[in-house]
Amino acid sequence: MKVSWIKSSKDSDSFNLMKNMGFRVVELDDLDEVDDKIKGLIGENYNTFFVTNEVAGFSEDIMKRYCKSGDIRIIITPARRRNDNEK
Repeated sequence: MKVSWIKSSKDSDSFNLMKNMGFRVVELDDLDEVDDKIKGLIGENYNTFFVTNEVAGFSEDIMKRYCKSGDIRIIITPARRRNDNEK
């Protein structure tokens, strides 16, 4: 199983732990490219994706294609937002 995390490049808070641990965290500058990015990662044998709800909102394929697939798993997570007390 190969796992990738996908978020907006403007989202500086989500998936930082995974990135710091050396996992593949994809940061998209243009969220309209999410479907192409997922297709490319599937071509690299990735089959599990964690995407922020912001990114998922830009995908037409997540609901149409991948939710019914037994081979590809997409987990939609809320974007992490720091509260004012965190630095």
